[in-house]
Amino acid sequence: MAILGRDQILEEIKKGNIEIDPFNPSMVGPASIDLHLSNAFRVFVHLPNPIEIETDLDFKAATKGILIPEGESITLLPGQTMLGITKERVAIRNGLAGWLEGRSRFARVGLLIHISASFMQPGINNHQVLEISNFGPIPLKLVPGTAVCQMIFQRCEEPGVYQGVFAEQNPDTFWQG
Repeated sequence: MAILGRDQILEEIKKGNIEIDPFNPSMVGPASIDLHLSNAFRVFVHLPNPIEIETDLDFKAATKGILIPEGESITLLPGQTMLGITKERVAIRNGLAGWLEGRSRFARVGLLIHISASFMQPGINNHQVLEISNFGPIPLKLVPGTAVCQMIFQRCEEPGVYQGVFAEQNPDTFWQG
């Protein structure tokens, strides 16, 4: 299972096996595509009781959705985690899968952009939720529109299609509820 390089990524985009919307060729690096932070977030709210980790857990029950007005930012305090979502919709087809990773320039100040569940199944067609945490000692301002993460693609030995509960997530529905 090989990781796709720049030319292979562009070829798969041309074939329609990778779809990024909106897309600009400048987003493609040597072996990944940069994705940008949207203005939709979910912040954790104080709950008097613990959340039971069970199969039917609804993350919206523990969070409150907010939209950041254009030109503004949201501050992530040391030790705080919040959810964000990518501006881009990503679709992967025909035996491809992906990995969502942070970028080293932001990790160097303590920003973890995707702390868990970084594997993107074949057949996805949605915006990617980001599990954003500040492990550094200073507050960080998150600015919508910033290329905060990258998607790495690889070929699968067998085709498969994701049909789970997050199949069509997007910024419009992410922050609501």
